Amino acid sequence: MKVALIGHGSMGRVIERLARERGHEVVVASRELSEISGCDVAIDFSAADAVRGNVEACVAAGVPIVVGTTGWDSEREEVEKIVAENNGAMVYGANFSLGVNIFYKVADFAAALFAKFPEYEAFIEEQHHSRKKDAPSGTALKLKEIVSRYVEVGDVAATRAGNIPGTHRVGFDGPADQIALSHTARSREGFALGAIMAAAWIIGRKGFFEFGSVMDKVSSGADLMP
Repeated sequence: MKVALIGHGSMGRVIERLARERGHEVVVASRELSEISGCDVAIDFSAADAVRGNVEACVAAGVPIVVGTTGWDSEREEVEKIVAENNGAMVYGANFSLGVNIFYKVADFAAALFAKFPEYEAFIEEQHHSRKKDAPSGTALKLKEIVSRYVEVGDVAATRAGNIPGTHRVGFDGPADQIALSHTARSREGFALGAIMAAAWIIGRKGFFEFGSVMDKVSSGADLMP
């Protein structure tokens, strides 16, 4: 497939390398996004304030888009409307790591279980590199959304330091003990591979999808990648 890469920071460079290693053609888009025309799909890891404009440009060009940028939740409804009204295609996600999306399911199961034992209180912690702008991270907010379906969760503790790719903890603390679940990213490759998988999946489809639902369909075999 021919991929238009929007955003060429740390994540963008990893996606470019892995996509080329897998035989895909990659075009790094300029600020004007003139390169997206003629591409099979676009992958956006740019900046939160650019997401809406990037989506508008892609749907206008008839190019499906995968958005891995976080921090644009306040515009989600408007972006979904743009995709729907223009018969476009988009996959978005707080985190494209396959492991993190499995971790979401583990956190969901655990929260449902601990909801039966009110003596335990839930907490969420996350750590990222000092260059990450949004805090808490989109992944941490997604975890809070999941756990909050069952039990009350306080503020997310967010740390920004050094070169941490990403660590997330969901814990349940009681009077006698604590149970903690954690996901630690060793590199950005897990996120990049998930985004490339999503890009292959969205080609030829229409609609507005969260990456977690895409993983569910692919893993169940009910909706295989084309």
